[in-house]
Amino acid sequence: MDQRSGNTEALTDRLVERSVEHAVFGDRRDFLKQVGAGTAAAALASVFPMAAAKALAQAKLGPPEKKDLKIGFIPITCATPIIMAEPMGFYKKHGLTAQVIKASSWAMIRDLSINKESDATHMLSPMPLAITMGVGSQEVPYVMPAVENINGQAITLANKHKGVKSAADFKGFKFGVPFDYSMHNFLLRYVVAEAGIDPDKDIQIRAVPPPEMVANLRAGNLDGYLGPDPFNQRAVYENEGFIWMLSKDIWPGHPCCAFAARKEFAETAPNAFGALFRAIVDATQYAHEKKNRKEIAAAIAPRNYLNQPVEVIEAVLTGQFDNGLGQKMNVPDRVDFDPFPYHSMAVWILTQMKRWGYIKGDVDYQKVAAQVFLADQCREVMKSLGYKAPEKNSVVHTFLVGKQKTFDPARAAEYLSGFAIKRA
Repeated sequence: MDQRSGNTEALTDRLVERSVEHAVFGDRRDFLKQVGAGTAAAALASVFPMAAAKALAQAKLGPPEKKDLKIGFIPITCATPIIMAEPMGFYKKHGLTAQVIKASSWAMIRDLSINKESDATHMLSPMPLAITMGVGSQEVPYVMPAVENINGQAITLANKHKGVKSAADFKGFKFGVPFDYSMHNFLLRYVVAEAGIDPDKDIQIRAVPPPEMVANLRAGNLDGYLGPDPFNQRAVYENEGFIWMLSKDIWPGHPCCAFAARKEFAETAPNAFGALFRAIVDATQYAHEKKNRKEIAAAIAPRNYLNQPVEVIEAVLTGQFDNGLGQKMNVPDRVDFDPFPYHSMAVWILTQMKRWGYIKGDVDYQKVAAQVFLADQCREVMKSLGYKAPEKNSVVHTFLVGKQKTFDPARAAEYLSGFAIKRA
């Protein structure tokens, strides 16, 4: 390496460190004055994958520390970029020999990852936040470099409930969600609470693995579920249920699933992590293009991936579907794919974890969001691949359901206090 190249890399490293200091700790000068440079560096290393961030900021990654990677996934359309990247060659394009490993439940996905039986994994976007905080599992630092899908979920009800007009009619219902730490759980709770239904007293909510949701609907064990596709569409396909509400009609553009990894993997194998990160972002952007959706549906439908009829997957990905009420729908943004992990998304999730008692005590929402959701790094990766990236790490989000139509992450505590039904 010549001196000029070394100087450029050193400068890039310093810029990365300062950006991360600002994101995690706020005013850099005040923080350094209080604790000193050495303590600041150690504190950053304890909460943030600095080596990975520096590697990603360089124009070109070094050779991956390991090429043969295992990536866990649940067979749902939310995992589309992670799954399609294997048969469609995105991992290979970025120098990796990656194998996607199917799991049957989110607890299994979590445990495979924590136990290092997978290198990286498909996760529900609240999961890396919860695991990092030691909520619902042992405490293990995680990073979430990219969102997989936005929208793409629905409230599906059994056919016997076709007379339901509003969420106020859900009183006494038994609902399924994929996992406690899921957007599904928090969005369902949000919807019913806005209708005056206490989700902990007036209905029952239990975790049901997505592949078992339709069978539980058929058996009468559930009145409905807020679940991922293809299992909303599969309920219609099997004439067991109907789609009552798409999740995009609750919070347009909400995050759902994500690509995540142990912070340790990102730190000890920054080039492999970086190559994997690039492959996932590349695949996600390809999936974003609607003209590619039928090709993708054919690639991910087979038994070793989703194990679903192609027409069911096409209905989800194209947004042209039967809703189970005899209506042919055309909703192009029923599901979409956008990798950018806004910190404001994490802050909303954390407010709901606090609201329903999953988190006890005070929470520094912004600090946790910056530790786990790698917005700055995703921006660099998107730009390096030639994609347009958001300039801001946080935005104000708009809701279509509820009295509080906007969520400003800078006013999270005030937002939380505005809910009539809550545990906190």
